[in-house]
Amino acid sequence: MNVLFVAALEEEAQALAAHVEVCHLGVGKVQAAAALAARLHRDPCDLVVNIGTAGGLQGQSIGEVVEIGTVHQHDFDHAGVSAFVGRDLPGGPLRLDGPSGASGRLATGDRLITSTSARARLAGQADVVDMEGYAVAATARALGREVWLAKAVSDGAGEDVAVEWPVALAHCSEALAGWAASRGLLG
Repeated sequence: MNVLFVAALEEEAQALAAHVEVCHLGVGKVQAAAALAARLHRDPCDLVVNIGTAGGLQGQSIGEVVEIGTVHQHDFDHAGVSAFVGRDLPGGPLRLDGPSGASGRLATGDRLITSTSARARLAGQADVVDMEGYAVAATARALGREVWLAKAVSDGAGEDVAVEWPVALAHCSEALAGWAASRGLLG
């Protein structure tokens, strides 16, 4: 199986990049979707594996890797827009392909979560929050590729994110490389 690893930022994948090539997509849904679509048009991969950091919403430990089973856009009113138009439109929650046993719930949006109220709202819907996962999953699927998402908890998705994220980055990168090895993705 030909695997393409993708991450938003080089820093998130530094430990993994010592073993495999990692495509850096950039931050946010539009940037991630555009960069991945361009790469998939010239890459014959079978499986896209999105690794990266995410804010923990359920009190997870820093560095804990969450395998994502479902992903939704927390900043897109899919139900409201679909109701307005009168039919179910693309953009709703996605159930992912794997890995086997993946059950984590990811909320993706183009806002950095830095407030207690935003964190509390998302905690009822998801286990972790990021800024690219949904775009990666939707793009890979649209282009006929299997997709897996694994996110290392880097912070508590709240007021201290600007302090927590940089401190946790290296640990999260190592945890994601270890996860990829444990899933037999490194060779």
